[in-house]
Amino acid sequence: MQKISQGRTDVHDEGGQGQPSLVTDDLVQHVDKVVCERRRYTMSELSLEFPQVCRMVLYEIVTKKLGYHKFCARWVPKMLTDVHKTQRMVSALTFLQRYHDEGDKFFYKIVTGDETWVKFVNVETKEQSRQWMHTHSPNKPRKFKQSLANRKLMATVFWDRKGVLLIEFMEPGTTITSETYCETLKKLCRAIENKRRGMLTSGVVLLHDNARPHTAARTQALLQKFHWDLFDHPPYSPDLAPSDFHLFSWKKVWLGTQCLCVKMNEELMDGVKTNEELMDGVKDWLSSQLATFYDAGIVKLVSQYDKCLNSEGDYVEK
Repeated sequence: MQKISQGRTDVHDEGGQGQPSLVTDDLVQHVDKVVCERRRYTMSELSLEFPQVCRMVLYEIVTKKLGYHKFCARWVPKMLTDVHKTQRMVSALTFLQRYHDEGDKFFYKIVTGDETWVKFVNVETKEQSRQWMHTHSPNKPRKFKQSLANRKLMATVFWDRKGVLLIEFMEPGTTITSETYCETLKKLCRAIENKRRGMLTSGVVLLHDNARPHTAARTQALLQKFHWDLFDHPPYSPDLAPSDFHLFSWKKVWLGTQCLCVKMNEELMDGVKTNEELMDGVKDWLSSQLATFYDAGIVKLVSQYDKCLNSEGDYVEK
């Protein structure tokens, strides 16, 4: 009232000095230096380094001021050497250059495939087990360690951007050799001829990994006879194989929702009918996927190789 009587017309608060903030630039820089020296600090351990600062303020500095987030270690197939990284970069440059020269029509030439184990009993993924609940909800979901059966079948799947070309299941107890793989490639050639008219004439670019049956002299000779263009796949690189980073990863998610071996009476456990049940289930799932699903897996090769190149040959993050 006194200031108004003195002629003041502004009624807004001028803002007082208040209590000075504890978060100074020097403190933020000190916290940053400590975190950089040891990335695995917990907030409890960090608070011991800064006893004069409360945990809430420390958490705000680490997450908001410095922008740190904690990430778990990611499993990778191999500790890549400089030679491996160079091979991956060469493959990336070769693929991207060819895509640049030929454009979208290059994708129509790509045929890719690989082997994968299909288990009879599968555990749902961590993502699939998530449920909407309140923080105070009782009986929160829990998962128990299961003793899973070791029964499984080896499946070989070849596909392109339009869909599946060939599905084969190996007899239990057998292994893939160059001889058996060559027989599979002959079936694949006939499948391409029947399902993709004109593809053999326009040219096939085969993309498979460098497993021994794939790189054997017998296999190489057959591919030369087919006049197929074999794209060089670098070793230890499932992140650059469409079957691994796309098709089989979604297959694993789907299998986590299935109970393909729930009938345990003796009549159905003769080892034949259950195998057929599993094979039919996998075939039905593969055939039920739209062409856009397979197209996305092939087209994603561009971004995968591009990320590989930008990371100087290191593994591609999801």
